[in-house]
Amino acid sequence: MSGLCTDLYEIRMAASYLRRGMTAPATFSLFARKLPRDRGFLVSAGLADCLDFLQRLHFDADELTYLADVVGLREGDLAALDELRFTGEVWAVPEGRVVFADEPFLEVTAPIAQAQLAETALLNFVTYQSSVAAKAARCRIAAPRADLIDFAARRTHGLEAARAVARASAIVGFAGTSYVAAAREFGLPAAGTMAHSYVEAFQDERAAFGAFAEDFPGATVFLVDTYDTIQGVRTAIGVAAELSRGGSLGIRLDSGDLGALAILSRRLLDEAGFTDARIMASGGLDEHQLAALDGTPIDAFGIGTRMGVSADAPSLDSAYKIVEYDHRPVMKLSSGKLTAPGAKQIYRGDSGEPDLLALREETPPADREPLLSPVMLGGERLSAPEPVPVAHQRFDRDLHWLPDTARLLTDPTPVEVTWSPELQRLTSDLQWSLATRYGLEDTSNR
Repeated sequence: MSGLCTDLYEIRMAASYLRRGMTAPATFSLFARKLPRDRGFLVSAGLADCLDFLQRLHFDADELTYLADVVGLREGDLAALDELRFTGEVWAVPEGRVVFADEPFLEVTAPIAQAQLAETALLNFVTYQSSVAAKAARCRIAAPRADLIDFAARRTHGLEAARAVARASAIVGFAGTSYVAAAREFGLPAAGTMAHSYVEAFQDERAAFGAFAEDFPGATVFLVDTYDTIQGVRTAIGVAAELSRGGSLGIRLDSGDLGALAILSRRLLDEAGFTDARIMASGGLDEHQLAALDGTPIDAFGIGTRMGVSADAPSLDSAYKIVEYDHRPVMKLSSGKLTAPGAKQIYRGDSGEPDLLALREETPPADREPLLSPVMLGGERLSAPEPVPVAHQRFDRDLHWLPDTARLLTDPTPVEVTWSPELQRLTSDLQWSLATRYGLEDTSNR
C-alpha cells in the first residue's frame, strides 16, 4: 500500500522523527470522542483493511521522487522512507463487536514514524466502516424479521465505499448485496432482478415480466410499480400462473405507500394461490421507515442511500492520538479534547453493567471479558483474514447483550464507560505535572 495514502503533515513529521533518530516505540489509540446524535452504540468495522494497509505500507521509487521534487525532502529522508516498513503491533477490538465513546477500536505500537504515517488510513477505514455498520445495525433492529439487502453501491461516495458498505452491512446481518464485486470478494449472496428501465424497454409490462421469467426462472422477482402498482401485481400473478412459477414468484415495491400496497398485494397473491410468494420493498428507506413498516407483510427490504452514506450521521468524531512514547505516558490537555494516557484495555461485564476502561498493564478484573486483543506483531498478522460470518456471529452476540435503552432508534442511552482507579490516577497525575510544567491552571481536580 502506498505510503502516499496519508496527509502531508504525517510524512513531514515522520521525516523529522527519523532525522533526529527518534525511533522509540509510540502507542497511538484510535477512538470516538462521542457518539453521533441518536446513536446508542457503534460497531467495530474496518480492521481488515487496516491490517492489510499496515502489512503493505511502503514508498516506491516514483513516490520517493515525487517527495523529493514536490515536497522537498532531503536525500537522507528519502533513504529512510525507502527502508520504512511497518514492524509494530496492533491490539484491536474484533470486527462486529459493539463499541462506545472513548473506547479504542484499536491501538498501534510501533517506532514513532511508522505509527504516525498510519494515522490517515486507519482513521479512514475505521471511521467510515464503523459508522455504516452502526447505521446498518439500526436497520436490522428496526426490521428484525425481514431480510435486508444492501442496495447502496450506486450512491456511495466511490466504489471503494460501495465495497466497504457491502462488507460492513453483512457483518451486522444483511442477507446480501446488489454490488457484484463485493459479493464475489467476500462470499456474499448477490441479489437483484430488474429496474424500471427493463420494464419500459418492452412493449408492455406483461412482455417484460414474461421475458424475465423465461430468462431467469430462478429469480422471478418482478418490479411491479413502473406504471400502476396493483395492476403490476395482477400482471405478475398472471405471468407466473401461465408459466407455472408457483412459490418462486416474488414482487418488489419501490414507491408509494409501501405498507398499504404490501397488504393489498399480499391479499391478491394469496387469493391467486401464491401464498409462498415473497414481497420486497425498496426506495430511500432507513431504520425509521423500517420501524414504521414492521408488522406489514413485507419479507425483504433493499436498503440503499441512507445506509450507504450513513445519512443522518455521515461523520464520526474519531481521533488517533499518541498516548505513550518511549514508555512514557503522554496526553493532550486541549479543552474538550483531553486524552487519556497509556495503552488501554476494555473490560465488559453482563448486560446493563458499565464497560471498564483500564490500563493494559493492570491486573484484569474478575468476571469481565477483555475486548482488545493482539492482531498483529512484528508487522505481521497473527491469523489469516477472517470470513465475514465470523464477525457477524460476534455482532449477533453483542446485539443480544446490548441493553434495550441503547438499541432505541431515538434518544438512546449508551452503555456507560467508567475508568479504572489506576487510569484515573495516571491521568490526574499527568495533568497536574503538565499544568505545572507549562504554568497552566490545574484542571485535574486533585
